[in-house]
Amino acid sequence: MRDILQDIREWQSAGEEIALATVVKASGSAPRQAGAKLAVTRSGKMVGSVSGGCVEGAVFEKAMSVLDSGSPEVVHYGISDELAWDVGLSCGGQIDVFVEPFEDR
Repeated sequence: MRDILQDIREWQSAGEEIALATVVKASGSAPRQAGAKLAVTRSGKMVGSVSGGCVEGAVFEKAMSVLDSGSPEVVHYGISDELAWDVGLSCGGQIDVFVEPFEDR
C-alpha cells in the first residue's frame, strides 16, 4: 500500500472520489498475491495492480459501480473454458478482490 499512498494523498487533496481494490485471496498461478492493491478515481486515474493487467479494466468498472452505490463488494476472477479470453486470468490462477470506497479515517 505504501507505494500507492502518495497518489491517494494527492487525489484526496484534489477532491477526487477514490475506490480501493485489494486482493483478499489468491490461488494457483495468480500474478499478484493477497494484499495487492489498486486505487482508482472517478476521473479515471489508476495506481497499483491486482493482477498485472489481466483484470484491471474489469476492476475499474466494478470500482465505479461501488462508488455509485457506496457499498463494497467482493469479486472473483479466474479462468474457465467458456471465458478463456474474456475477463479473466489467462495464467490459470484465481483471485478474489474486495472493492470499497476509500475513506481516510
